[in-house]
Amino acid sequence: MGSSYQAAVARMYALGHELAYPPSHKFDLAHMRVLLAALDHPEHRFPSVLIAGTNGKGSVAATLASILQASGLRTGLYTSPHLVRINERIRINGNPILDGDFARRHDRVDHTAARLVADAELPWHPSFFEMVTAMAFEHFAGEKVDLAVLEVGMGGRLDATNVVEPRVSILTDISLDHQKFLGDTVAEIASEKIGILRRQGVVVTLPQQPQANDVIGKAILDLDAYAADAVRYVPPISPASRRWLAPSDHRESVRGPLSRYPLEVMGKQILVESPLVGRHQLRNIALAIAAAEVLAKQGFRVTSEAMEQGIRQTDWPGRFQVVPSRPNAPEYVLDVAHNPAGAWALRSTLSEYYGDRPLTFIFGAMRDKAIAEMAEILFPLAGRVIATQADNPRSATVEEIRQAAARTATDIEAAEEVGAALDRATRSVAPPGVVVVTGSIYVVGEAISRLGGKA
Repeated sequence: MGSSYQAAVARMYALGHELAYPPSHKFDLAHMRVLLAALDHPEHRFPSVLIAGTNGKGSVAATLASILQASGLRTGLYTSPHLVRINERIRINGNPILDGDFARRHDRVDHTAARLVADAELPWHPSFFEMVTAMAFEHFAGEKVDLAVLEVGMGGRLDATNVVEPRVSILTDISLDHQKFLGDTVAEIASEKIGILRRQGVVVTLPQQPQANDVIGKAILDLDAYAADAVRYVPPISPASRRWLAPSDHRESVRGPLSRYPLEVMGKQILVESPLVGRHQLRNIALAIAAAEVLAKQGFRVTSEAMEQGIRQTDWPGRFQVVPSRPNAPEYVLDVAHNPAGAWALRSTLSEYYGDRPLTFIFGAMRDKAIAEMAEILFPLAGRVIATQADNPRSATVEEIRQAAARTATDIEAAEEVGAALDRATRSVAPPGVVVVTGSIYVVGEAISRLGGKA
């Protein structure tokens, strides 16, 4: 008899956090291939797109998956980490895997792994991330998706997702993050990310930092890969070429503002209207459009009309997600800026949308993140900062955040958990004040749950 959903989730979390394993355990594709071979290679039973990078992977993945779904394709989407429930990581046509299917996929993968360990074909049980990845592959194969969009968990070269043969490899913006695992320079990190490229394969990317450009350009030449042109889908930054809707102009109460601009795609004029807001998102949307165009040339039934519809219907919570003010409550902005590059993007978007409105930050981060640098980028914008921590063993304590942010000379208030921070802000911030919740996807996820939203 199979285990219940609750038991399956408990067994998954008992494996430890996905970044808790030393590199020798996490980074070994040979072990992942042994596991998948025993499962009859589900990763070979559906075509896929693979996305690596430091920032923007999830936004590109969600936009591309929405375009493919609007095209009538049965579309799988695998992302990480999750905001509220683990099921969010595995989706088909926008719907998270059902609890019963999660338990069933878990049992098959878990029992297979246990047998392989018992037979000495694996030296240890697969990690949390390897398990979820194998379960996603099983689900997509079993449900016969037409195409799956896969977000790399970390790095690329030795990430558990990098066992597929992608139709398209997408590289988003690369910057410093996860240095403990990936390297201390942008060039070293880029060298890990380019591991998702394939010989004579198709890669979609955009010009970025010189160090990353050098590594990516050399890899494309060495692999005789084809680089699709995404630059033409990034609109110029000028009032004449695009118009931002004001933050108060909400189409839906929790979708927030929209970015809107005309674009010629596949020989037709479309109106790009996306809930993903901020100048950095223009690049992510361009990558998704370019990848969709490549897939259309490969025979997938993608049209410019489906691109327009899919972009408009993209659902990717926690990325400059605006929860409008309600009676006795301020307006909230929820954004998972978890590294310096993400912090700069958030700062730019806040400045563009909120101008001189007073900001209160609720900030919490994982202790392995660049907290000091993020604080120096973000805290000068705020009239008030409330430090908190998510219910996660990797969370930095309030005191650790205070110490890391000492150079900002900011007076930091303390709230030991996210709910308490939200309660304090709700009681004390009135319009036109805005509460910005950021620093960690786990903090944002807990805030979404507390504010009554869904991921």
